[in-house]
Amino acid sequence: MGLFHRAVLIPEVLASLKCRPGGVYLDGTVGGGGHAYEILKSSSPGGLLIGIDIDADAIVEAKKRLAPFANRVILVKDNFTAMETILKSAGIDKVDGILLDLGVSSYQLDNASRGFSFALDAPLDMRMDQGKGPNARDLIHSLSAEKLGKIIRDFGEEPMAGRIARAIVRQRIVSPIRTTTELANIVAKVSLKAGYTGKIHPATRTFQALRIAVNDELENLKHALDSGVDLLNPGGRFCVISFHSLEDRIVKNKFSEKEKGCICPPDLPVCVCGKKPTLRILTKKPITPDRDEIRKNPRSRSAKLRTAERI
Repeated sequence: MGLFHRAVLIPEVLASLKCRPGGVYLDGTVGGGGHAYEILKSSSPGGLLIGIDIDADAIVEAKKRLAPFANRVILVKDNFTAMETILKSAGIDKVDGILLDLGVSSYQLDNASRGFSFALDAPLDMRMDQGKGPNARDLIHSLSAEKLGKIIRDFGEEPMAGRIARAIVRQRIVSPIRTTTELANIVAKVSLKAGYTGKIHPATRTFQALRIAVNDELENLKHALDSGVDLLNPGGRFCVISFHSLEDRIVKNKFSEKEKGCICPPDLPVCVCGKKPTLRILTKKPITPDRDEIRKNPRSRSAKLRTAERI
């Protein structure tokens, strides 16, 4: 487990999933297998876990971690948006629980070659799947200042997005921006010139925004929430751990939408859309780590767990 981040909220996840012997569970972000290991223990004997991760390194690590449960584990390198196809290929129609542990792992942050963090000088990459798609460097060299600013504003909630985007475009005309340090320095100069005095590094929001854009994280999350609900048995649980407000807002709104069902205007006397509720929200407020967990694992401090049950 040394390579990937320490799994957060383990007891809370197990309780939320209501793990039982013989249950079938899908971990859409298996990472190093921390949650998966505990789910398999709790569903012994006979429980089955399907673990998905888009990161090839994660699948390698999960295979090592979950080796004691070899005949009860199916591991697949893919995006969790493909969960329906993956289950169908495995001959599984429905599952008893789905877990998504969102965001970037400690391994990805701490591995310089991945280019996720400005704390390490590295090539600008930020792809969770290094075999596919444009990387962060491609993005900042191909987009207009307007489009780049929109990404930084929408996905990073950065108030100086426009200024940062224009500074990036000015710099790339002079010379290519190749590394995390080069980009972080550009952002820092803009922020400090504007009088930034925040507690976090001024490049934090810009790096988050680029990572989300490179990996299309928010659209993938929406897709997974929509498709995952239909893959749950009645009484099955959908658990999502998010680490920033954009993710948490999507999960909260999707769960609320599926709990409500009907989308007709409120002034209509009867429902004409025919949509029925498919979920019952179990966490009116998200579950967060206690002080002890945060002390042991500071990166857990922003984690929020929401759970809903299939009707």
